[in-house]
Amino acid sequence: MVFMNKSLRRCSLAVVIIVTPIIASISKASEQTPEPADKWTSVVRSSPYWTSQGVYRNITTIRRWVLKETGYCAEADRHILFDMRGQFLGYIDDGDNREATQNRLNNTRRSLADSGRADTWAPGGPETTGYPFALSCRQPHVNLDEAVARYLGTLPSELIWGAWDDLSFATQDAPKPLHDALMYVYNLREQQQRLDLPTTLPKYLGGQVLIESSGQQRAHSVANAKGILQLSPPALNDCRIKPANHWHRLAQIDCALRLMNQNARNLRSPFEARFGHLPDEKRDQLFTLLLVQAYHGGASRVQALLEGETLSKPAAYFAREHDKFSAGDIAFGMVFHNLGRDRFGLASLYYVADVQLATEALCETARLDNTRFCR
Repeated sequence: MVFMNKSLRRCSLAVVIIVTPIIASISKASEQTPEPADKWTSVVRSSPYWTSQGVYRNITTIRRWVLKETGYCAEADRHILFDMRGQFLGYIDDGDNREATQNRLNNTRRSLADSGRADTWAPGGPETTGYPFALSCRQPHVNLDEAVARYLGTLPSELIWGAWDDLSFATQDAPKPLHDALMYVYNLREQQQRLDLPTTLPKYLGGQVLIESSGQQRAHSVANAKGILQLSPPALNDCRIKPANHWHRLAQIDCALRLMNQNARNLRSPFEARFGHLPDEKRDQLFTLLLVQAYHGGASRVQALLEGETLSKPAAYFAREHDKFSAGDIAFGMVFHNLGRDRFGLASLYYVADVQLATEALCETARLDNTRFCR
């Protein structure tokens, strides 16, 4: 069976979409089944830029279901389907194997287009993205509650202390939370005038700690990224961190801030040329989200979104029409309309959405709510 939404109602506080489901049988699809698009990228290329209105909120909503195992991802063996606006269209229960699941997804895509719930459709395959897009509920993700507890040092075993370079944080007899360490390093480097970052950056870096490693000191990826901020060997070398200190949490925070600052320095000029006329708060928020994107996928690719001959066309539109879009919509729209180019994929959006959710989780705690960190 395929479950699809009939009506949508949004809660402004929890940003949760409540759906009234109906059950539709694929076998009853109309005889006038629409022809599929040549490929999914043709759907992206033909979508007008205005479709990015609300995309940041919508993608964040479906990622919340995944990270918190709630909503339509309360059952892990499901796929969620959504459109170019990130709007939830329906879900399927997975088949007995990958081929059965893929067939069910393609039948659902065709049915969604046939019923008018989607403008068009494109079949997917083992190595091919389909449209409407599909997101599996079963995928690796952090336990946000556990990660927040580790970051805030709720358990005594998670408190830290140490020294790195000219940094000296807490003591063995009086260790402190990882959050305090992050703010200590940030504030000291700012006082030393070694950072020029948006004021919103620290809380997003805290969110990245949660998403990258769940705050676990010895986190180690299959790509050999290490530590609480999953720094790659080249990044660790750039920060002149010797192998013995690759896992050092103060060194990791210091290095990540250094890399963020370097990315900000490289991106600021093209960013200001494109979006310098935006209101201050919106401009800072957008720049922060692009720095998070650059941390994930590289500053050169974000720079191409700002000034590349082809990739910057969405940015040019959003710069002209910025009053119709949130900072998040602009950040996501720049990527969404370039999906399939320069290795930009949905994972680029999922990462930023997950960091946003982790940031929100931190700022919902009694410890950080109403602090400068969250404001």
